[in-house]
Amino acid sequence: MTAPALAPTDDLRAPTARRGRERAPHKPGRSRFGVMSVVSIVILVVMAALWLVPFLWSLATSFKSEADAAATPQTWLPAGGFTLDAYRAILDQGNIPTWLFNSLFTSIVITLIVVATSALVAYAFSRLDFRGKKWLYVATIASIIVPPQVLIVPLFYQMLAFNMVDTYWGIILPQAIAPAMVFVLKKFFDQVPIELEDAARVDGAGRVRVFFTILLPLSRPILGAVSIFVFIGAWNNFLWPFIVTNDASLLTLPVGLQTIKSAYGIQYAQNMAAAILAALPLILVFLFFQRQIIKGISTTGFGGQ
Repeated sequence: MTAPALAPTDDLRAPTARRGRERAPHKPGRSRFGVMSVVSIVILVVMAALWLVPFLWSLATSFKSEADAAATPQTWLPAGGFTLDAYRAILDQGNIPTWLFNSLFTSIVITLIVVATSALVAYAFSRLDFRGKKWLYVATIASIIVPPQVLIVPLFYQMLAFNMVDTYWGIILPQAIAPAMVFVLKKFFDQVPIELEDAARVDGAGRVRVFFTILLPLSRPILGAVSIFVFIGAWNNFLWPFIVTNDASLLTLPVGLQTIKSAYGIQYAQNMAAAILAALPLILVFLFFQRQIIKGISTTGFGGQ
């Protein structure tokens, strides 16, 4: 009676052994994956070089004399050697410390306002139910596609009516609304399990406490990424500060450096030096906070979807 009972077991083991033998030839798939990894790395290196080479050229030009910068044919190494004359000229001709302070102050204030208001609005769209919610959200998303240049004239008249032309608030307030950041934060809040909030409400927590004690701590990566993106956008903004400010003491760094270049004509070494000075704070921000930027992008799902 034992032998017949073992027969089915042997029959079951035989297909398993065959299936095990059939799984063996998968090495080509792994090799193909290795080839694709190498191809991806090569593409990334090429893309990085396409960005890095112009930056290195600008950096090298900023350390040349004007004669070497304008000479033809161009070379990486100047005939007269590297010099700091372009940087000295930029620092002597303009009020760089004041412009740097203006850019830092306005960019930080804009970032704080945008992050605070966008987080609250995104939470309302993600968790609250109220009349007109759908249409308000559609209007918010639709405002992303409106070119900022279309709003320049009405915004300027609005700032003029509020006596905010040539003031810090005239620079800050029109940039303190960022519908794209509302969309990004709402996308993140939608991914947070609602059970966490339900558990907090069972313990007696209200919506305000839930928002500040649960949602915000969980949102640190995306809030950090949003803060950096908003700061970079406010720092690089040239058109609006250029329009709303006439006082030289209120100019931001991009606007101030442009006035220097306009007043003293085309001087290649000084133009590159001004560009490096304007970009240096942003480069430092990215170097110090690149982990938060990458983590914030991956948290929203943009990196994998």
